[in-house]
This record gives sequence, C-alpha cells and structure tokens, in this order.
Amino acid sequence: MLYILEDAINGILMGSIYGLMALGLTIIFGVLKVINFAHGSLLMVGMYAAFWAVTLTGLHPYLALVLVVPVMYLFGHLMQDIIVKPIFKAEKDVREPTTVIIVTTGVWYVLDNLSLLLFGPQYRTLQANPLKGKMLEISGMMISVPKLWGFLAAVATAAAIYWFFQKTRMGRAIRSTSLDREAASLMGINQYRVYNIAFGIGTATAGVAGVTLVPFYNVYPTVGVLFDIKCYIIVVLGGLGSIAGAMLGGIIVGLIESIGPGFMTATWTEAIVYGLFLLVLFIKPSGLFGEKHDW
Repeated sequence: MLYILEDAINGILMGSIYGLMALGLTIIFGVLKVINFAHGSLLMVGMYAAFWAVTLTGLHPYLALVLVVPVMYLFGHLMQDIIVKPIFKAEKDVREPTTVIIVTTGVWYVLDNLSLLLFGPQYRTLQANPLKGKMLEISGMMISVPKLWGFLAAVATAAAIYWFFQKTRMGRAIRSTSLDREAASLMGINQYRVYNIAFGIGTATAGVAGVTLVPFYNVYPTVGVLFDIKCYIIVVLGGLGSIAGAMLGGIIVGLIESIGPGFMTATWTEAIVYGLFLLVLFIKPSGLFGEKHDW
C-alpha cells in the first residue's frame, strides 16, 4: 500500500508538469481558436534554452527561468506576429483558420531540424545539477525533489496565469477577444496585439515547462514529439481553453503512468491513456471543463 501511495504522489508531481506543458497549448487555442502543432518544438526550444543558460552561466536550474521566460515570450510573440498574423488577416472571416495548422506544422519541422543541425542528435543532460537524483524521504516514501520543484512551478504558473486573465485589463481584453474577436475589435481592442501577447504567454509557459524538465530529463532535438502527443491528450481531457482542465488532465495522465506499471506492463498503461482519450471524445467531446457551446 505504501508503494502505491508513493507512486500516486510521484504521479501527481509528474502529472502537474504534464499539465504545465499543456497549459501553453490550451491558452493559445482558447484565444486564437487554432491548434499550434509546433507546441512540442517550442517546449524543446525551452529545454535547450534552459540547458544552455545553466551550462554557460552556472545558474541554479530554476534561476534559469529569469533568462528563459523572457526569451521564450519574445520568441512566441515574434512567431505569431511574423508567421501566424498574416494568415489571420488573409482569413479574417474564418473563425478557426485551418491554414495555421499547416503553417505551425512547418514550424515544427523547421525547429526540430534546425536544432538537429545546430546541436546534433546527442542526448544532453546537465552536468552541474544540484537536483540530480535527489530524493526526499517521507515516512518511508521516496519523493523526487526535481519533480516536487516542478509541481510547485506548475501550480505557481497556473495561478499566475489565472490571476492575469481574471484581474488585469489585458487579461480581460484577451478573454473578450477569445469570446468574440469582432465584438472586441468594435470595443477598441486590437485583436492582433492580443493574439501576439497570448501566443507569447503560451510560449513562455512552454519555456517554464522546459526549465522544470531539464533537471531530470535528457534534451535532444525530437524530445518535443513525445510530449506533444501527451499535451493534445491532456487538453482534450481537460477541455479546450481551460486552465484548470489542463492541470487536472495532466495529473490524470501522470497517475495512470505512475500507478499502472505496478499492475500491468507499460504498454498497457499507454493503451489506457489513449483509451481514456477516445472515451472522453465519445462521451464529452468538450472535455471535463470545456464549454460545449463554444467548441
């Protein structure tokens, strides 16, 4: 029983990091109403940014957030402004421009292959890492310290984003645009500026997730593909555009992956995750917290 509780705790910790990864994706979808297929690659960029920030400066892995978050926000802001915005202007009468999916898929391949060209196919891990292999013992249970830090970072980030959307003028402008961009434009809101900011926030969130992963996970050019699939599953489970849904969906996946191998093979745990994904699509396509009328 103690082992199950230990697995459950570690599953919740890892699941919160999954939720943090999916949070950026659900923010971008909630505002722009498009799926960003390059999200996994943006997570990979965030991991490389964190890796090199720590390696070159000797910073504590989590202090790298000071460098990574602004860089990733700027990267996402410029990506939206230069690559995605022209599509929205060309298809301004379309609520969900499907061309964006094709373009972000292209960005995905460009980023993955560019990182392969620049950094090679090697798996990289932090050498000067004070969190490497550290465990916290509580009543005979071993809890991963890096994942515990990741859990705290995920909760803090989700809370900060929720506060920003609910309490700030720009946050309210973003929510207004996500509901009806034409009405928001009539009220004087610059929808394209809102899109740039929302995309930047979603990308910066992927950067935070990258920082939380680097202390205990290898960095390599295609690492984003693995997490990309999980992000889509989590977003569908939690509900498109829902912050709470992304976090809960991540925890559900984390629990299945952590507890499942104690009773079955790892292959079956993956099958359960995909089966749950399909079940939610059949029974409640809007997800746990998604709004049926909006999606």
